Amino acid sequence: MRFNKLDLNLLVALDALLAERSITLAAERLNLSPSALSNSLAKLRDYFDDDLLVQIGRKMEITPRAESLQDAVRDVLLRIDSTIVAQPAFDPSKSDRVFRIFVSDYTQLVLGPALLKLATEQHCTAQFDFLAQVVNPQRELERGDADLIIIPSGFASPDHPSETLYDEEFVCVVWSDSHLAQGELTFDRYVEAGHVVMRPSTKGESFESWFLQRFGVTRRTTVTTYSFAALPALVAGSDYIATVHARLAHRMAAAWPLTIRPAPIVIDRMDQAVQWHRYRTQDPGLVWLRKTLHRAAAHMDQMHLPPT
Repeated sequence: MRFNKLDLNLLVALDALLAERSITLAAERLNLSPSALSNSLAKLRDYFDDDLLVQIGRKMEITPRAESLQDAVRDVLLRIDSTIVAQPAFDPSKSDRVFRIFVSDYTQLVLGPALLKLATEQHCTAQFDFLAQVVNPQRELERGDADLIIIPSGFASPDHPSETLYDEEFVCVVWSDSHLAQGELTFDRYVEAGHVVMRPSTKGESFESWFLQRFGVTRRTTVTTYSFAALPALVAGSDYIATVHARLAHRMAAAWPLTIRPAPIVIDRMDQAVQWHRYRTQDPGLVWLRKTLHRAAAHMDQMHLPPT
């Protein structure tokens, strides 16, 4: 099919080339031979009257013209995929679809089991690919590399629809034999204690900067980790303290000798939201998945069982 003398099949090749910046990798992505993709690149260069990709040292870089085309080409292909190519109905028991969901390890731990339980009850044959949060997960939505992102609503993009799944409060966890487990956890004891802190790889505002702005003091950070789920476990056996999501604290307290204490500071509750690309609002598979996530959020607290 051609549009203004451009073979539209070449847009798929251009999208892969600009994403991979390698003829070999783009060919593997499209299940084509490198020579076939080289021929496509030659046709694209001729049509746009631009090199598009140039060899610089050992790697290929895209030209300014190609960079201006990248988002537009991805947008066109995403529109086609979400409208013309999309299946009119979705049956979870007969699907081979792979749902790509960008989530934190905290979300996987508290919400993931309930989601998979409901999927199992429906004999779901689709796959779930939980992917680590990145610096700008909305970018993954824009490029079609993510079906959904689950993120605090304050970080959701205003350019795409979102829905709140549940809200969460924050508590403190300490080792049950720690001196912090005895007596009242006052603000002074909280500030003076060594803290185990999750340090995000993203560039957004950290809890530390928020804490400093609100209270004018700095907590004494003793341990940092990239994982929310590791926070409660890392205080076990120490006199350290961690400020964590309440559901995470209760789940981890079932496995570790931890005491949960109310935070001696006022921390706003967190609204956890699910967000998807605006072109995919009517995607039957994502409609099913969003409904299932809402059901999972409503029932996830029932899955927390005490240890035997």
